[in-house]
Amino acid sequence: MIFEVLTIFPEIIENYLSSAIMKRAEQADVTHFHVRNIRDFALDKHHTTDDMPFGGGPGMVMKAEPVSAAIEFASSAHAPEKLPVVYLSPQGQTWNQALAREFSAMPGIILLCGRYEGLDERIIEKHVDLEISVGDYVLTGGELGALIMIDSITRLLPGVLGNSDSAQQDSFSEDGLLDCPHYTRPEFWNEMRVPEVLMSGHHAKIKEWRRQMSLLRTKSRRPDMWKNIESVLSKEDKKLLEIDTN
Repeated sequence: MIFEVLTIFPEIIENYLSSAIMKRAEQADVTHFHVRNIRDFALDKHHTTDDMPFGGGPGMVMKAEPVSAAIEFASSAHAPEKLPVVYLSPQGQTWNQALAREFSAMPGIILLCGRYEGLDERIIEKHVDLEISVGDYVLTGGELGALIMIDSITRLLPGVLGNSDSAQQDSFSEDGLLDCPHYTRPEFWNEMRVPEVLMSGHHAKIKEWRRQMSLLRTKSRRPDMWKNIESVLSKEDKKLLEIDTN
């Protein structure tokens, strides 16, 4: 999958992409990362990418010319493939696991990282296919949001994770539940013991326990998610909720 990232701070993106799973994914030819510095497309010798807003007000606005040129360059680099242009913006659609799965099936994506007060609106009208927000808060720039998108998409691509079942069992997976608790050695730590069922070797009971924990965690920790799940629970799930876990 192709990731084009357009930013005025490429080092933020490059440092993360050069580590751990992101690096292995590119080495395995599963992903192809291209980080473009928008300043390289500026029209003046000072590589200016921002200016004062018309109408006055605080802050600066990213200029149309360099941003447009960067988008067009990134788009033409993969023609005739049409990669969607996504602008990281607090006004965008909230990013979630379902969107990550949807994007993981695409051939690629162009991620546009804004700064300051945002982009000249004409860039959005001309080039942007979708605006994405990673939460109801404001960041200094779109770079962290872009990395969140890249990470959550990449780990869903075939061959990226060591165990392909890991992504399927994550929180917010296809069943919409939070993940169950996990434990490792030692069995006893700080006067706390690993649940006996996990030590039993009884795979059916372990699977049942994990499902029960996912149900209970989602119900108690994310009531907003639970109200959408409760109406479609199976008979087996309803029985698990009735079992005393003490």
